[in-house]
Amino acid sequence: MPPEDDGSIRGFDHVSLPMQRAEAMVAFYRSLGFEVAEHPYVVSVYVGDQMINLHRPETWQGEGFSLRAPAATPPCGDLCFVWDGTPAALHGLFGRAGAEIEEGPVERHGGRRAKGTSVYVRDPDGNLLEFMIYPPEDQESGSGAG
Repeated sequence: MPPEDDGSIRGFDHVSLPMQRAEAMVAFYRSLGFEVAEHPYVVSVYVGDQMINLHRPETWQGEGFSLRAPAATPPCGDLCFVWDGTPAALHGLFGRAGAEIEEGPVERHGGRRAKGTSVYVRDPDGNLLEFMIYPPEDQESGSGAG
């Protein structure tokens, strides 16, 4: 007899990282076009329907704060975003944000189970940020609708 379908994991809601340089991090993520909400203990960076919570230093360094990986200290993030634009527009965005390209463009196999092209930069705390560009679906499959 098959098990009942009581639900399944649908996806990520948020990821949390400790941060060290709060003002620089807020300015950097805003300059990349992310929606940023500042709260007393955390800075929330919105990515579509998902969120990155950046714990303020006084939060993650607090003696009573245990809701984090015990060894997590900045920089411990390695995040990959999907870029929905041209490589030239991405390079322009990096220039305006003051982000230096660490590597790329390079071919990578991503979470969409497809190949794309990635470019890597670092945020002010040193977290690695990957921006992946996937080819349009009709190019990926080799055919149009049919």
